[in-house]
Amino acid sequence: MDFDPAEIAYVPTTGVRRVHETPLVVATESSLEGYGCLVDAPENFSIEIVRWPAQGWRPIDENSGDQGGIAEGVFEFWWKGETLYARNNAVGDSYLFGWSNWPEEAATSGPVQLSHRALIWRANYHPDGGQLFCPLHGESFVVPLTLPGDDVTPERFVTFWCDGSRGLYLHPNIWHGAIVPVADHAEFLDRQGRVHARVSVDFAKEFGCYLAVPMQRPGVQRVLSAERRA
Repeated sequence: MDFDPAEIAYVPTTGVRRVHETPLVVATESSLEGYGCLVDAPENFSIEIVRWPAQGWRPIDENSGDQGGIAEGVFEFWWKGETLYARNNAVGDSYLFGWSNWPEEAATSGPVQLSHRALIWRANYHPDGGQLFCPLHGESFVVPLTLPGDDVTPERFVTFWCDGSRGLYLHPNIWHGAIVPVADHAEFLDRQGRVHARVSVDFAKEFGCYLAVPMQRPGVQRVLSAERRA
């Protein structure tokens, strides 16, 4: 797929040589409690919309402040060389989300060269509504998440493994890094609030590190770790 780097919504911050490794868990109804849930029937699933906040003591009028509606489209993710690109057709934005090598050394084209982890430079949350990601072709993926609060740090993030058989819904205000497909390319149904406000954290700029997101299935990761210890 063609991609023009000049189209990306945010220019990545690079230049650091430290990573924070996130723990990896399987996404289940139990492990996702507080973050969101797994979704079997996306066509019938409603997205939470948050009423626009009042600026003072006068309240927002009833039946107002939450009428922006829903945006829906295909969210495409693909690896080129060692670089993860994406395009959210629901909101018309393109992104460079991360790398499988140090960004200064990462190939940006050619054959895909994946490793055991992705290096993610930023994360965000949406204060105006929730967001649904539903794999269109059963693609498995990982995504780093943490609970609400603007005093966020890399240490708070946990990476969730999703096997691709179900969609993932995130509540409003849930911090999420990039969806990272474990294959070369993945397509998701994306449904979210049309306002699409974003509050972001830049790990490289604020904490001098990238967020390291494991890309193996959790059981495989344990086997590999045991082999390394041996």
